[in-house]
Amino acid sequence: MEKASAVASLGQYSMLLPAWINSALQANDRLKLYLSVLQSAAQHAARPDAALVDWSREINHLGLRDAAWLKDIAGSAYLQDQMLMVPELGLWLDALAVDLKTMARPLCEVAEHCDNQLLARRNAWLDRIESLKDEEGLSPQALTDLTHGDRHQSDSLHLLVMDLHKQLNAMAVTVATEEVDGAHAWQITDDDRPRIRAFMRGLARTAPLKFNHPGLDTAATRAGERLLIQNDIGTNDAHVLVMEVEALTIRLTYSDLHAPRFAFFTRMLQTHGFEWKVFEPRTTEGLNQGQPYHVGHAAYTATDEERLHNALAFAASRIVFVIDWNRARKRLQKFVSKSVALDVLAQAADQEFGHMAWLLAGGEQLIYEAMQAVDGEAFRIGDRLDQVLGEAATRQFLLGLLRMASVKLREQQPVALIADEARLLLSRALRWRAFEYDLLAEHAAYCHALATGLADAIDTGDTSDELLQKGKNWERKADHLLMEARRRAERHTRWEPIVQLLDQMDDIADALEEALFIHRMLHLPPLKGLPSGVRTVMSELADHTLVAMQDQVKAIEIARHLSEQAEPADTEAFLQALWRMLRAERICDDLLRNARIQILQHLHDSPAGYTLATELAATIELATDSLLRAGYVLRRLVFNKTGISA
Repeated sequence: MEKASAVASLGQYSMLLPAWINSALQANDRLKLYLSVLQSAAQHAARPDAALVDWSREINHLGLRDAAWLKDIAGSAYLQDQMLMVPELGLWLDALAVDLKTMARPLCEVAEHCDNQLLARRNAWLDRIESLKDEEGLSPQALTDLTHGDRHQSDSLHLLVMDLHKQLNAMAVTVATEEVDGAHAWQITDDDRPRIRAFMRGLARTAPLKFNHPGLDTAATRAGERLLIQNDIGTNDAHVLVMEVEALTIRLTYSDLHAPRFAFFTRMLQTHGFEWKVFEPRTTEGLNQGQPYHVGHAAYTATDEERLHNALAFAASRIVFVIDWNRARKRLQKFVSKSVALDVLAQAADQEFGHMAWLLAGGEQLIYEAMQAVDGEAFRIGDRLDQVLGEAATRQFLLGLLRMASVKLREQQPVALIADEARLLLSRALRWRAFEYDLLAEHAAYCHALATGLADAIDTGDTSDELLQKGKNWERKADHLLMEARRRAERHTRWEPIVQLLDQMDDIADALEEALFIHRMLHLPPLKGLPSGVRTVMSELADHTLVAMQDQVKAIEIARHLSEQAEPADTEAFLQALWRMLRAERICDDLLRNARIQILQHLHDSPAGYTLATELAATIELATDSLLRAGYVLRRLVFNKTGISA
């Protein structure tokens, strides 16, 4: 698919030409450098003792600072049976093909300017470059064909580049342009310039976040009453943004191959008041190999010129965040769910640090290496990051990592430093990891629900099937959490203390669910439930159990955030909640004895009622016994975590 065709399908074909000419002239400089470096490599391979040319200044001047492989070619190439062996030949050939396409684009992909002879030569050389990838090295003939400048010989890539450059210079003269804060503009009015500057102001604010990735060239012109602004988002030829500004209204057309990225961009602009009309996926002959792509129109009407400028700047500032967005999403999904990956990318855009720096610094490999380096016990092969840290902690780690990578790369810090920082971030996240406490808190919540249901049932006499079924479901879900912890403990020994705690907590859930069932039996004929005196003390027993469960929920939540640097007030709050849990067990012991007295006095003539009521009281008290044991395990767990001697 050709971007010119994509723009034409959106009704704004002519706008690309000035920006394409500018990009083509830049590609010309890079192609000449690639060929010069290759010739230097061949000369040094033939005469290793000769002085080696240093191309660093030229490479940096053309913005190729990240192309370390290009700097090394001249010194690392060598001859083997007359073949020039270039260790990074594939990268060199890829760069050659990309820039040849870019340089020839205005002359080969714009119908009214297309030179069929140049088109045929370009296609022939693209095929030749592709075929060279299958070779071990460059033969003397291949080297000559690439670099010679003799027109009496067969065509060469060097000759093609020279001819393209000559034609580009002639074309540039015919397209009268001016530059408005970096935008290629022509046939505009004085009223258009402030609006173009507003767009470019927003673009410039976030454009550094793309680093050396191509894209963001902007063209602007006038079509009747409308100012047209088009941004060449990147190398993806179906990825197009065109804006029309007329009076105080902006109309925006956006196309994208990827539905998730299309939705991401539309949501960003919706937050600023743009109203979208999204069409069914579209197919156009010759575009995207016949596959559908997504198109939408957005409109924004301002109340004054200042708000119009702000909207133009905001829309422009969002463009950088869709560059390589889909690649970032797929890599993030190696560590988190799709929804969390989307949320991380959205927050990275909202906070304006983006995802490109993370990709350039290594992407997922940065995280894998940090996982291996930080804690071999915590992470095993195949583990997903959120399975170890938990979803919330992983989300925060990823956001911190993307932010740090963006800051460090903009400061031109080395990637090795970013890798070290990634390990520190992950180490800190592991130190504060709360996934274990998520399981504990969820289990405690189910126990609390059981305790609440039991207290209400005794107080109101509720014996409904619905309550009994809820109790079964709560107990079953709590049991599944214990099984999950046991499964993890088989792989990671650090989960063993959590399993010990959940074992005790699961006894609480079992006892409370059993108490609900016994209470139901006490209301089945011929029994008529609990006598008033028995119900009063039984209700008091259940209420104290419920209060103790509330304290366990509090203690776990406090424990989640405790560390060696915990504030004294937090430690005191944890110990107070723990102490109340332990005290509840003693209170319930006394209430159990009182309950037995009441049961004997009121149910001595009903053997079945006496037995079941006694069993109910004992089962409730059993829950507090298990709560006591769970409290001691939690205390030991927290003391180990905070470095306090138990």
